[in-house]
Parts: sequence; C-alpha cells; structure tokens
Amino acid sequence: MSGNDQDVAADGRTSQLDAPDWWIYRGTGRPIHDIDLAQLLPAPPPWRSYRGDPPPEHDVPPPDDGEAERRLGTAFTLSEQDVDASELNMVNAALYLRRPLLVTGNPGTGKSSLAYRIARELGLGRVLRWAITSHTALSSGLYGYDAIGRVQAAATSQAQRGGEAEEPPIGDFVRLGALGTAFLPGKLPRVLLIDELDKSEADLPNDLLSIFEDGEFSIEELARVRNRHPEVTVHTADPQRTAVVRDGRIACHAFPVVIMTSNGEREFPPAFLRRCLQLRIENPDHDQLAAIVASHLVGENGEHRDRLIREFAERSKAEGGLPTDRLLDAVYLATSGAYQPDQEAWPRLVDALWQRLTVR
Repeated sequence: MSGNDQDVAADGRTSQLDAPDWWIYRGTGRPIHDIDLAQLLPAPPPWRSYRGDPPPEHDVPPPDDGEAERRLGTAFTLSEQDVDASELNMVNAALYLRRPLLVTGNPGTGKSSLAYRIARELGLGRVLRWAITSHTALSSGLYGYDAIGRVQAAATSQAQRGGEAEEPPIGDFVRLGALGTAFLPGKLPRVLLIDELDKSEADLPNDLLSIFEDGEFSIEELARVRNRHPEVTVHTADPQRTAVVRDGRIACHAFPVVIMTSNGEREFPPAFLRRCLQLRIENPDHDQLAAIVASHLVGENGEHRDRLIREFAERSKAEGGLPTDRLLDAVYLATSGAYQPDQEAWPRLVDALWQRLTVR
C-alpha cells in the first residue's frame, strides 16, 4: 500500500488498515518483535549519511531503566486510531531523513513521552535525556573532564607509593553527557530527548547546529594525547557503561533519533528551524485520555472514572489545555478511597487539581 492510499479521518487519525507501508513507527508504544531495525530502515539521504567508527562487535542498546514504564504505563492500550497521523508522518520522516524533531505543545500533552514511546516500540533501549536549564551549555551535554580529580588522584597515588607515581588513566576522568553518548558509533540509533529547549540561553540552539550537521565532535583533552594514547576508555551517560574513544574524536555511525521539546515560550533562529522537522502535539481528546488512564491504572474501571475523564476533557478544552497528569492524579485519588459520593470536599479537591497553571 502506498502513502497515497492512506485514509485520514476527520479527526486526523489513520486506521491501521490504511497505514502506509513506509511507516516504521506506529505510535502505539508496543515493542515490535522479530525485526532488525537496521535492515528495515532505509539508507539515509546522501547529505545525511555518516560513517563514523565501526560499531562495537557486540553492540546492544542498554535496556530501559524503568523510566519508560513510569512515563507510559505498563499496559499497551494506545492503538493507531489514538495517534494523530501528523505525529506518525513526522516521526517516520525524522527516522528516514535523520533529522532532529522539534516537538511543541502545551505543558502536559505528552511531548517528552514521545521519545520513550519511540524507544520502546522500536527496541532502541534506554532513552538518553538531557534536561535543559537557563544555564545549560553545549559542553555539558557533550562531555565533562574532571581535571582536579585527576590531579588529586595522582597526588594520592604518589603519597601512597612514595616518589614518582604512575599517571592515572585520563579516561577515568572523562564522562560523556547524554548528547555525547547519543553520537557514539552504534548499529542502531539511540533516542536522545533534549527536554524543554526553550529554557536555554539564546546561543544553545545555534551551538547545536554543528553536531547536528557533522555528526561528530572532539574531546580536546583526549585529542592532545592521541599520539601516546590513541584509544581511551571513557565513561558514558549510561549507568555502568564505558566506550572506547579513538584519536580524541567521536563520530556517529547511525544518527540518533533526536526529540527536542518546547512549550512554545520562545522563538528559535531560522537557521536552527531549517535543520529540524517540526511537530505540534495537540491536547488529547476523550478517547486518548481514556487510553492514557488505562495504560497507567490497569484494571481501574468504573462509572466514576469515566465521568472524570469526560469532565476533564471538557474542562481542558475550556481552559485551553490542562496537563494530563492532573487527570491521572484525580483518577488515582478516586480509586484509592478518597472519593465518596456524598462528600462535599471531593468536587473542591478536583477543582483545585484542575486549575490552570497560573499563580494568582
């Protein structure tokens, strides 16, 4: 079936039977078993092809550390009918084109969760999350070098041994950040979540352009000693994992799946936007909210839960969007014994939970 055969409903969703063949990601979060994504994913465009160092012989993505379950829930209740066709189109286009995806939308609409859904569905392992603040610099995402720690380790070794001590390995004091780890050569791409990019200083989006275009970066402290130490083992952003860096340079083999989120609080430079694909996630409707609640609160059914979902959907629409986790909070309280049909405090509690995110 070709992309021209897809039938998009009036609400923007595409049925499973009408999904075009070129889609790899389907948006359900259900792991796709018995496939080799490296074989399924077509070759990148020539202008987005990267030939970094060969991947390690036994290259297996680190397993998820439980964060996907916390973000997405334990049950697989989302279907393709619950996902906007625009999301499926743009995520798959990003996979094909090896382009970063800038995801915008109101707070609490599931922008960050998209990264975990992609990783779980496509078997790409643990998501690398880089949380952005107003003080975040590009260097902190790439790597850190503890020069003071190395000097202190050398002094301690010298004091213990007496006289001249062996220089501690420089790699013991280099740790790659989430951004740097995502560009390590691998058979499969890693999923990198750059969360709340709009909080960054003005220069960071433009600073990202170089690594997004080149697919590589240098670790200056290792490049200076590459004649004596051409291969150095360093720590990565994955717990208990290391990587070998050759000649002080890291170059990707498979461009990572980069998801950058923004609450729309600022504008980004045109040069940055030109190199990204863009997706806006709308506020979830009633059916999507019901699927989200069912994923997190398995087996919690009942008339009161359904009424809460309906009321939240109406309230969210009237308020211009409310965070979905506030609905989960209300349903959890209701199913944990806090709800009593004749209790006057319950409506006031729900009203307080569902206030807009403003401080008066």
